[in-house]
Amino acid sequence: MAMQAHEIEDLIRASFPSARITITDLAGDGNHYAAEVIDESFRGLNRVQQQRAVYAALKGRMDGPSGDLHALALTTKAPD
Repeated sequence: MAMQAHEIEDLIRASFPSARITITDLAGDGNHYAAEVIDESFRGLNRVQQQRAVYAALKGRMDGPSGDLHALALTTKAPD
């Protein structure tokens, strides 16, 4: 079952309550999203560490072929 943008944001927000989060439905199909997550907790972490933290926040919703979220283009960074 496809996820809604607000569901993705809610999952991420639970782990990063102060983050600036932007979710975009890339194909309009509820299966291909882009997310930008900007959070102070990313400062000092490399890109892989930042993205792993966000994927962990999704609580397995992208895992395997039966995952609710098919594709997520992820951009992460600390605030400027």
